[in-house]
Amino acid sequence: MRHLIIGNGPAGVVAAETLRRADPQAEITLIGDEAEPPYSRMAIPYLLSGKIGEPGTYLRKDAAHFEGLRIGLLCARVAALDSTRRTATLADGSVLAWDRVLIASGAHPVQPPIPGIDLPQVLSCWTLADARRIAAAVAPGSRVLQMGAGFIGCIILESLAARGPQLTVVEMGERMVPRMLDEVAGGMIRRWCEEKGVQVRTGRRVQAIDPLGKTLLVRLDDGETLEVDALINATGVKPNVDFLAGSGVAVDNGILVDDSMQTSVAGIYAAGDVAEAVEFGTGRRVVNAIQPDAVEQARVAALNMAGQQAALPGTFVFNVLDTMGLISASFGQWHGGPACETAQLLDDADYRYLRLVFDGERLIGANTIGHTEHIGVLRGLIQGRVRLGEWKARLLANPLLLSEAYLARGLAAA
Repeated sequence: MRHLIIGNGPAGVVAAETLRRADPQAEITLIGDEAEPPYSRMAIPYLLSGKIGEPGTYLRKDAAHFEGLRIGLLCARVAALDSTRRTATLADGSVLAWDRVLIASGAHPVQPPIPGIDLPQVLSCWTLADARRIAAAVAPGSRVLQMGAGFIGCIILESLAARGPQLTVVEMGERMVPRMLDEVAGGMIRRWCEEKGVQVRTGRRVQAIDPLGKTLLVRLDDGETLEVDALINATGVKPNVDFLAGSGVAVDNGILVDDSMQTSVAGIYAAGDVAEAVEFGTGRRVVNAIQPDAVEQARVAALNMAGQQAALPGTFVFNVLDTMGLISASFGQWHGGPACETAQLLDDADYRYLRLVFDGERLIGANTIGHTEHIGVLRGLIQGRVRLGEWKARLLANPLLLSEAYLARGLAAA
């Protein structure tokens, strides 16, 4: 059996290792289009903040790890996939044959249509090569503007701030992290960042970027102009699916997969930032671009590729974010709905916030800031679909009784 894995990030690596355990005799090839060993993009902020060196980003520290598992590593870019002939054509024109393939090709930064976005001082923060450019451009006292304060943007923000620049963040949403946190939590994170010396503009857009000698003149949509030494584009990412044109693989926002992570074409699977799976609890399809979900999808896909049965019960939207030392989290359907009930606890002065969302007698979502002790319990109650019974009324009255509710109802149900 010839297994081809397109993409050597966390999903690709876990899939390759799972396949080797499940199918000791198979031929496994892992393709990535960067020259570095397989690494985690989520480790790049730690690299930029000086907490680790480049080897610290590598997913496996032993240089002989993949060779020892008889997993072939190939530095190349897949240009096209032929699902009829079972071949992959590479950018250099060479062709690889496969019996089953996993698409774990990840995503790439979005390039907003702004005049000047291609200037050399405009940088992304997605690859190790990007990190090297940022390290050269962002120094103590340098003037830096970051576009985007979503989940990825706030991770980048922390690593930039650690380098000591004069940092301004522009977010087109009305609050920071708008797809993860509600108005109260997003506003709290903004105040926290501003107290740490970061200037934040929400509800604003970069309209144009002009060269000004060695610097940039950035114009916002309200007419404000900022002169900066570097601009970091953190406006989001998009799945890498262009090479699938004509393959027959169904694509919407990402690659559509079933609960075995198989695509619309038998023998072709997808996992990670490129996969659009059914969301736990709602039945909607989402691209859930977080590493824990990516590796679980990869494990399920690999087992099915090896002929074993495995199913993903639903992709669970769950994010934990560290913004300059302030820990926030979102779980499930945190935004709620017309028929939902909510309970919240707010301590503005100490940056602590807890909001629970109920549908009937089940907890279906939550936002937290500062309540790190409840993260595991919240996930257990929501993902376990625990019927709270009389504990719902108690939580509505006092949201801090989460651990007691889980011990009383969650463990009993388990």
